[in-house]
Amino acid sequence: MINITINGLNVSVEEGTTILEAAKFFGFPIPTLCYMEGLSPYGACRLCVVEIGEEPNSKLVSSCTYPVQEGLIVRTASARVMRARRMIIELLLASCPQSKVIQDLASKFDVRQQRFRQEYEDCILCGLCVRMCEEQMMAKAIGFRGRGENRTIGTPFDIKSEVCRLCGGCIYVCPACSLRCTYTEPEKAICGGCANLSPPCVDKEQFDDMMCYMDPCVACEIKPS
Repeated sequence: MINITINGLNVSVEEGTTILEAAKFFGFPIPTLCYMEGLSPYGACRLCVVEIGEEPNSKLVSSCTYPVQEGLIVRTASARVMRARRMIIELLLASCPQSKVIQDLASKFDVRQQRFRQEYEDCILCGLCVRMCEEQMMAKAIGFRGRGENRTIGTPFDIKSEVCRLCGGCIYVCPACSLRCTYTEPEKAICGGCANLSPPCVDKEQFDDMMCYMDPCVACEIKPS
């Protein structure tokens, strides 16, 4: 067993476990987008970043691909982590503002602006569809093409695939295709229709470095009688 510390809690996990798996097992929520159980981890979206180590030598890593190590110190909701996640959500909104999944993430993490050039490209290159087609459907009908800004997903040479069974698995897992946000002002990247209210329990002075990681928030779930 490997001994690590997550948000101040000393825990033991099996060797080979990723930080994301360990955190989920012990009830520490970490947002994910390109990760799905049953598919190999890819680490494309970086939404699952956590902070490891101690300052001033701490660093951010993707929890879905980083295996636990003896004595590892992990913080899943530090101020540095939250800033990084909000920046990533802004970048995702620049590519796919009509994704209900991404709009929900923006609401959850209180992202109220998008400061990058709006592109409306839809595909965020998370690779879920490629891995679903290869690892679960055993077809390999689609894959990545090109590099850098020219990177896309599709069939080789844009020729209709003979191995595609039209199962719909790729659409089922795609965060851009599965649900569309039908907000009324498409020129804006953030609709705000599902924006969460500010959590009443978080004292910014008290939680300067570690944000509230409860999901759902216990205090927010308590309804007045």
